Amino acid sequence: MNKAPASVWRNPIHFLAFGLGSGASPWAPGTMGTVAAVPLYFLIAQLSLPFYLLVLLVSFVLGCWLCGRTSADLGVHDHSGIVWDEFVGYWLTMLALPVSLGWALAGFVLFRFFDIIKPWPIGWVDKRVHGGFGIMLDDVLAAVYAALILHSFYYFLG
Repeated sequence: MNKAPASVWRNPIHFLAFGLGSGASPWAPGTMGTVAAVPLYFLIAQLSLPFYLLVLLVSFVLGCWLCGRTSADLGVHDHSGIVWDEFVGYWLTMLALPVSLGWALAGFVLFRFFDIIKPWPIGWVDKRVHGGFGIMLDDVLAAVYAALILHSFYYFLG
């Protein structure tokens, strides 16, 4: 576990990269970051699909910069408290699914599962792709795995 630096509360870039401070949690910062992403998901889920996609794209591009800059400032590649990638990963997981507490919880569990166990190629990317893009990319891949399962369930159950 990497202790959250004081700059999280002073530097707006670090504050955002640390998921509005949620990544400063001493216990399971990635999970806490995903928890913090859920209420924001319910807000952006009200947008039309094109605007939701735009939010995802801007959040990803911004996240590459935020995470890369914060990582460089702290001198730690992918500090455990950098959780902006969890925000974007969770929002991508939930793309075009029904907006309900049940789907949100299923997305949360599946996204965290894939983000934690890192099956191929997620683990490979996590170890070999560096900088802000690398920090973001492994969570995007975890989101793709989770979204594929959720959309499969929706297709067959819906």
